[in-house]
Amino acid sequence: MTSILVTGGTGTLGRRVTERLRAEGHEVRVLSRHTQPYAVDLRVGGSGLDAALAGVETVVHCATTQRGGDEASADHLIAAARRAGVGHLVYISIVGIDRVPLGYYKTKLAVERRIEESGTGWTVLRATQFHDLLVTTLGGLAKSPVMLVPAGVPDQPVEVAEVADRLAELALAAPAGRVADMGFPEVRTLDSLARAYLRATGRRRAVAQVPLFGRTYRACREGGLLAPEQAVGKTTFEEYLGRRFGG
Repeated sequence: MTSILVTGGTGTLGRRVTERLRAEGHEVRVLSRHTQPYAVDLRVGGSGLDAALAGVETVVHCATTQRGGDEASADHLIAAARRAGVGHLVYISIVGIDRVPLGYYKTKLAVERRIEESGTGWTVLRATQFHDLLVTTLGGLAKSPVMLVPAGVPDQPVEVAEVADRLAELALAAPAGRVADMGFPEVRTLDSLARAYLRATGRRRAVAQVPLFGRTYRACREGGLLAPEQAVGKTTFEEYLGRRFGG
């Protein structure tokens, strides 16, 4: 039995990682800002973080926020992991963070660098966007009578449960460095994904592709969010939609 700490263990991904590891009989501690007994704000750190890591062999770092603070959180976590003698730090990252110039992506890349230079055994897995996130985005776009999507942008969203399975597998193995990326079974255009979402939810909307401008849009159009050579996911977007919305 391995003792494992999952940061962000109450989130969309972290909750599933925790469930899988516990199902295999491992001791799993959940660290999040509001969950006892390890309620810790990683951006602040402190003695509570040291207590959470005491006796832990492996950390799966899923905690993240787009509101800022991921780099400080990583610094606190890495320092505490060193003090506790943690042997393996597993980090979930995003495909394209070195190709698409988004501020949040730059932060994720900076956290990767910190982990690589931490002096602790480490594993980094990059995954494409989750189906859940895409549905949230499309739901917002569908509030308008005409659903406007960026023109010519390919996407490759993946099932979060499959990423959780892979993270759990990596957590129980030896540190492996940067492992192969993980993506959806096929590359799709955003407008085709939007139409699939509308069919599944029974909404009637026209879909219009809108050309955008700038470095970020260009990087996305050129496939910056894709990992076609690692299309190892099994669940299609339509299958996910069927489970979520029925029929």
